[in-house]
Amino acid sequence: MKNIDGCGIGLRREFLEDFSALKKKPDWIEITPENWIFTPHRYRDTFEQIMDSLPVIAHGVSLSIGSPEAIDKSFLGDIKTFLDRYRIQHYSEHLSFSTLGGMQMYELLPLPMTRAMVIHIGDKVKQVQDFLQRPLILENASYYLAPYNEMREIDFINEIAEYADTTLLLDVNNVYVNGTNHGFDPDDYIKQIPPSRVAYMHIAGHLEYPDEVLLLDTHGEAISKKVWKLLERTLKKINAPVMIERDNNIPPLKELMGEYKKLSKIVAKRGAK
Repeated sequence: MKNIDGCGIGLRREFLEDFSALKKKPDWIEITPENWIFTPHRYRDTFEQIMDSLPVIAHGVSLSIGSPEAIDKSFLGDIKTFLDRYRIQHYSEHLSFSTLGGMQMYELLPLPMTRAMVIHIGDKVKQVQDFLQRPLILENASYYLAPYNEMREIDFINEIAEYADTTLLLDVNNVYVNGTNHGFDPDDYIKQIPPSRVAYMHIAGHLEYPDEVLLLDTHGEAISKKVWKLLERTLKKINAPVMIERDNNIPPLKELMGEYKKLSKIVAKRGAK
């Protein structure tokens, strides 16, 4: 297994061929396993060449760790087969739920931040890790409603990580979006995360409405100046790999690599201090 270090980007089918032709590739890549488990034959050779050449993290979207239902063992079996096939040791998912009554809603829905939910998720994390024989990394998700909360988001996340003895995927953009929408200080939030609990980080774009307070986490825009600045301050506290995540409005790879170069310079400054 190749080590994850430095800076990465999310591999997308839209620029698969262009990515393969890059002279200077990212340090590592992140892939969504649900998009590649049944890879169309015309993409397979190129995909497998890339997978053999770079360190890889798998970042899932369908586990639904916060759902009231039991873990779907059939789905988890498909994930394990995929991870084993490509020798991927790092698997992350969202701290949210996306299934209800056995139906997949294709949305990352908010969880009630309660101590009962801490135990519910923590126990399911342990089940997933036992099944996959790998750690499960949990990402702080963006949300617009906060149903039945008993605690702050930062306390909720930290208690889950402690109870399940797992690590976090810190999405810096999501911290900024949630802080703006729900009235907390993003820097204070990040200061309260134990650095040893952060496996890696995301940085992404969001949509800002000029006449409204609401920020919309689209992961489909260029990264904002305020999020870049928040990342710079975060890197002074947390030494972890960082990647650019772009899920919608996928730009040409050349444009995305321009953001990647900016990210690399920011991370290099951290290393120089």
